[in-house]
Amino acid sequence: MTRFRRPRAEAGDQGISTDVCVPVSRLPECIREIQAVIAGTGIQAPLIGHVGDGNFHLVLLFDPADPEETAKAKRINSTLVALAQSMGGTCTGEHGVGLSKKDYMEAEHGPALDLMRRIKRAIDPDCIMNPGKIFDL
Repeated sequence: MTRFRRPRAEAGDQGISTDVCVPVSRLPECIREIQAVIAGTGIQAPLIGHVGDGNFHLVLLFDPADPEETAKAKRINSTLVALAQSMGGTCTGEHGVGLSKKDYMEAEHGPALDLMRRIKRAIDPDCIMNPGKIFDL
C-alpha cells in the first residue's frame, strides 16, 4: 500500500494556484503527464480536482526569491496549459483568465479573440471594467 505523503512547504515558499480543464476522457493522461514534469523539478505541487468535469488545480509551492524555483514553477504552469490545450481543453477551468492566463488566449481562441476585443470596446469604451485582464486592448 502506498502512503500519501503530504508535501511540505519550506520557509519562504508561497503557493500559486493554477487550473486547467480537459475532456474527462483525457484527464488521467493529463495528470500523469504533468506529474512527470513536476517530478523532475523538485517543486511541490499538490493536486486537487473536480474529476466529474475534467477540471483540476495545482498549488505550486516555491520560493519567489529564488529565480531558479520561480522559473521552474512558471515552466510547470506553461507546460500544464500547453498540455490541456493540446488535449482539447482550456487554459482555465474555473479561476478565470485574469492576468496570469492572458498570454494563452491567442493559442486557445485564435481569431475569436478579435471579436472579444470588439465586444469589450463596445460595452466598455473607457476600459474601466477590469482593465488589462483577459487580453490587452
